[in-house]
Amino acid sequence: MTAAHVDVLIIGAGISGIGAACHLTREAPHKSYTILERRHAIGGTWDLFRYPGIRSDSDMSTFGFNFRPWTERKVLADGASIRAYVEATADEYRVRERIRFGSHVLDASWSSADSRWTVRATDEASGEIESYTCSFLLGATGYYDYDAGYRPEFPGEQDFAGPVVHPQHWPEDLDYAGKKVVVIGSGATAVTLVPAMAPDAGHVTMLQRSPTYIVSLPAVDKIAAAMRKFLPEMAVYRLSRIRNIGIQRASYSFSRRFPGTMRKIVVGGVRRQLGPDADLRHFTPSYDPWDQRLCVVPNGDLFRVIRDGKADVVTDTIERFTATGIRLTSGVELDADVIVAATGLQIQMLGGAQLIVDGEPVRLNELLTYKGVLIENVPNAAMIFGYTNASWTLKADIAAEYAIRLMKHMDGSGYRQVVARAQPGDHGTESLLGSLDSGYVRRGNPYMPRQGTRAPWIVLNNYLRDAPALRRARFDDGALEFSRSRPTLVRSSTRRHEPA
Repeated sequence: MTAAHVDVLIIGAGISGIGAACHLTREAPHKSYTILERRHAIGGTWDLFRYPGIRSDSDMSTFGFNFRPWTERKVLADGASIRAYVEATADEYRVRERIRFGSHVLDASWSSADSRWTVRATDEASGEIESYTCSFLLGATGYYDYDAGYRPEFPGEQDFAGPVVHPQHWPEDLDYAGKKVVVIGSGATAVTLVPAMAPDAGHVTMLQRSPTYIVSLPAVDKIAAAMRKFLPEMAVYRLSRIRNIGIQRASYSFSRRFPGTMRKIVVGGVRRQLGPDADLRHFTPSYDPWDQRLCVVPNGDLFRVIRDGKADVVTDTIERFTATGIRLTSGVELDADVIVAATGLQIQMLGGAQLIVDGEPVRLNELLTYKGVLIENVPNAAMIFGYTNASWTLKADIAAEYAIRLMKHMDGSGYRQVVARAQPGDHGTESLLGSLDSGYVRRGNPYMPRQGTRAPWIVLNNYLRDAPALRRARFDDGALEFSRSRPTLVRSSTRRHEPA
């Protein structure tokens, strides 16, 4: 089946895809669009993950969309609340009627001769291949594999008598009441699961190979609550966003400039939470703050269940699973009835879809991104990719705004095609996520686009610089090549912007 041609085709109906669709409705209402979503519900990450305690690890005043205020009082919201917020936003802008659910995108092929993309997707209910065409392609799939999380095989795993689960595929009927639970991992998922499971479990142990920096945040924004008494909701939202963007940026910059001082501040906060007798080795990483993403806990909930004796933290490596738990390299045996492998994500770009340009497969790991939005040598396509050192949606919003501004510029100038071209010396070796050194980043390095050596090919991860660059920067910067017909397929070192 071949569907009707649309101006814009969006892949993904998570927070990035829904946000992009709403921006299209707001800023370019004349443009037609369709969203292809493999799942059967809106929400992406927030529909997929259903493990106990699932919540944001960014404050909601910056994680919410810039055009629609988050009105709940929670600073770090639970997954169900975020899913409801995304769904309500989609319904307000009548996005749901534009979504094709159950569509697994296989590939997207660009034709320069026709100035259009042809996207093939499998209707997973019928198994039929469907074909869509569009003038501009927006990838809004995030960066990990929804089919499978990262799940190493542990020696002796088959000997363990109880269930071993991964948070990405949480069984609805998992019974852990009164049982001994071991959560393997130390990232955001693990520090969320432990306090969420502890009230019902007999005891929860967080088994980590190495510690993570953990910071406690207030569960409720009392300043915002006070402002609501005399200011409109949108004003409160915008003021809270400005404040928290500044705090996020200042914290990150301070960490990079003064890592030793930041380490003392964060670990000192843990000491205040756990008391002077706490073993801080379990909370003192070997790396500097923000080499990996910091973990945040609302009102110190993780520390509270540790203080109460409902949970503990063990730092060691696994020798093997046994029938009754886990034997550690140190010789210690951890008894367990349930084991949760909170071992991370698998990186995947564009939901696993293959890009093809004029018959040639695109190798994303060999290409740069222009301003973190366009893909080098790939015409009429953008990738909505959020921040890794701040709230994802901050960048997703302005990336969508930029793509729409670019489309409107093309319409106004009569251009049918745009492509970003880099010079050979612009290429670097780091990946798009090169600012972080987490395990999933290292594993995903072969699949990610590259960082460049200079602007506009460097991913800044800095909202204060990205926002003006994406909202106001000119398009005739020498890197964008516009055309009204088939563009040259070879890089030119001279003129880049075609005359009118």
